[in-house]
Amino acid sequence: MSASPPLRELISNCALPANEARILLAHILEKHYQLPRSALLSRDDMSLNEQAFLEWERLVSRRALGEPIAYILGKKDFHNIELQVGPGVLIPRPETELLVEIALTEIAKLKKHPRVLDLGTGSGAIALSIASAAPLASVIATDQSTEALAIAKQNAHSLSLLDQVQFLLGSWYAALTEPSQFDVIVSNPPYIAHQDPHLTQGDLRFEPVSALTDYASGLSCLESIIAGADQYLKPGGFIAVEHGFDQSEAVMGLMKVAGLIDVQEHLDLAGHCRVASGRKRL
Repeated sequence: MSASPPLRELISNCALPANEARILLAHILEKHYQLPRSALLSRDDMSLNEQAFLEWERLVSRRALGEPIAYILGKKDFHNIELQVGPGVLIPRPETELLVEIALTEIAKLKKHPRVLDLGTGSGAIALSIASAAPLASVIATDQSTEALAIAKQNAHSLSLLDQVQFLLGSWYAALTEPSQFDVIVSNPPYIAHQDPHLTQGDLRFEPVSALTDYASGLSCLESIIAGADQYLKPGGFIAVEHGFDQSEAVMGLMKVAGLIDVQEHLDLAGHCRVASGRKRL
């Protein structure tokens, strides 16, 4: 096989959007040539060898069929860490970084070793980001999926955080093996309603359905987590949950019904109400 076209032509002739083509090509350059992403510009006249070019064509074909780039690459940057991801876990979204930042702000107020609970951890994105940024925090992360927990544990191992984060199998609070109370509880549970058309569109088609929808109204998992918070929060403890852009009023109502105080809404970078938080009475 002859040499491939130059990098600049691979990008300009690719059927994918240019930004996606660059991401895939940067992955090829790093994997096959140990070159940084900047080589897309500094060496744009470079051609790929046969092996690299064949892989480029395979990756482009997979993306053209709709497979998420994070699954194709097997990794995703999130907050201050890089995570391994696969079809068994939800792909971490930028808006979920808001939940991490809210939790870290609360943790920073505590003058002790805070105890944090992450319910439905998936790839470990929230728990591991918190642990990485708050080394004095002790984190428990739960999930009902053995496949998700395996990926989360591998991520913890890669980030040298296994000593700081404990992973437990089970649904929400039922995963806890002994009576416990926490300073901070966080969760990004399934909150898409079962009949929402977005479930059959875009990247969501490839992600685990059970991590996206509660197979009901979209509020049942949030209701379970919020209703159980009082039992598992220390007096004055803090809970924050991610929810859908149109669920803020309903979620804050659930928090008030559960007896939480200082209930607040938090906006993501797009200006949508994305996180609700509350506090247990002292």
